[in-house]
Amino acid sequence: MKICIYGAGAIGGYMGAKLAMAGADVSFVARGKHLAAMQERGVRLREEGTEHTVPVRCTDNPAELGPQDYLLITLKAHSVPAVVDAMQPLLGPDTAVVTGINGIPYWYFHDYGGDLAGTVLQSVDPGGKQWHGLGPQRAIGCVLYPATEIVEPGVIKHVYGKKFPIGEPSGARTPRVERLHEIMTRAGLEAPIREDIRDEIWLKLWGNLCFNPISALTHATLDVIAGDPGTRALAKTMMLEAQGIAEHLGAHFRVGVERRIDGAGAVGAHKTSMLQDLLHGRPMEIDPLLTVVQEMGRLAQMPTPTIDIVLALIKQRERMALAA
Repeated sequence: MKICIYGAGAIGGYMGAKLAMAGADVSFVARGKHLAAMQERGVRLREEGTEHTVPVRCTDNPAELGPQDYLLITLKAHSVPAVVDAMQPLLGPDTAVVTGINGIPYWYFHDYGGDLAGTVLQSVDPGGKQWHGLGPQRAIGCVLYPATEIVEPGVIKHVYGKKFPIGEPSGARTPRVERLHEIMTRAGLEAPIREDIRDEIWLKLWGNLCFNPISALTHATLDVIAGDPGTRALAKTMMLEAQGIAEHLGAHFRVGVERRIDGAGAVGAHKTSMLQDLLHGRPMEIDPLLTVVQEMGRLAQMPTPTIDIVLALIKQRERMALAA
């Protein structure tokens, strides 16, 4: 089984190393010092007190790799449209595209009943670049719950969690999603097949759409945001706006809003990915986490007043930070 990890950073590198150890033919597309270190010494995975060195083919040129059985995208969601053209050599007639990204994926309204079937979400897929260049029919959803980090170039540390729910947009248990489940399970990863992967996508996004921007605006960690009455109330209001839209569009939430906030707070003094990007001078994942919810609200003709305010603030925060 040929699997290409496109964006082999912390989470993609972890998944790829585990899949390679399980016998898959894994290749990485990466860049910079991290790529150079993996090319020279292999991928070094630190997990449960041990370190494994995993030889994986690594490149910054996808054309060297040829068509794959699975293309697993683990880039920051806002950076995907710009590399769709570069991904083309990886796509064969039967290649499945596994979207391991945060937020709402480009294929959301594929195999979707109702008036919005086939809708392209411009906030995450401007001009339909992914819809037309990757194809929604190739897509398999994947939600990333574990925490990993690059402790030095070429060295990936697994912090916690092994759960990666997967699913077809249609909800069907197809041979390709079954094979993906089998290889991930063999690799020691939890990959339950969900009949509605969109529910799982919303459950993770539910917290990200509020905790990420609030943390970037205040520099507070998850425990502080969840514990402070003011920011907790703001997060809850944003989450309820999003929940109304999601349920209107057919999604179901298996936990309540208070429990979801408590779960985030229990993680402790964790800096969200958006705060980390801000502190490092990188663009933040605003559109896949917030703008897309606003866009879906417009499609559903449902207002998002609190999300609109926070979105305006975080966009201006990003502009000021990148201009500094």
